[in-house]
Amino acid sequence: MSRVLILVDIQNDFIPGGALPVPGGDQIVPVVNQILPFFDLVVATQDWHPPDHGSFASNHPGKKVYDTIELNGLQQILWPDHCVQGSHGADFVQNLNTNPVEAIFRKGTDPKIDSYSGFFDNGRKKSTGLADYLHGRGVKEVFVAGLAGEFCVNYTIMDAADLGFKTFLIKDATRPLDWQNFEKAMQKMQEKGVTILESKDLGNR
Repeated sequence: MSRVLILVDIQNDFIPGGALPVPGGDQIVPVVNQILPFFDLVVATQDWHPPDHGSFASNHPGKKVYDTIELNGLQQILWPDHCVQGSHGADFVQNLNTNPVEAIFRKGTDPKIDSYSGFFDNGRKKSTGLADYLHGRGVKEVFVAGLAGEFCVNYTIMDAADLGFKTFLIKDATRPLDWQNFEKAMQKMQEKGVTILESKDLGNR
């Protein structure tokens, strides 16, 4: 098993019309559907928050969305309620072809800590099991796409590189909340040895 595609949080709440929309988030879906055949294995991550999650501004009276607090000893941005377990917002985007997805790794289930990465929570205290799953399948190369570029995609990529996988970002199958922050994140990815490519490059690999 040589290469895997990790689809990060392509969920209703992260596309226009959702609770925490990523600008143009829906535009990645046709790109993702087109590249699925290039991979031996496809897995997905899913933000899956309980309603009382500590990252929700609504659970902190007097605080508002995008305020920063300390949560469980870590700096935490407060978000709108999003991807609540069992809600429509937490579902994968309808047009996304999930047939090839072999396993789904849910994250953000602990109300006391947020989880941007598909591998660990933000304090790296708990693992989602994704790393063990990929090692068990003999995966060497990890390609990452999804939402949002500078948050969950970025954290997943940085952890994949730290775990020793040869790691790639598929840029045109990813969208950020803020392009400027994403550019900074991509610079750090490259410093870590991550390759940034476009979907059209996959046929040459």
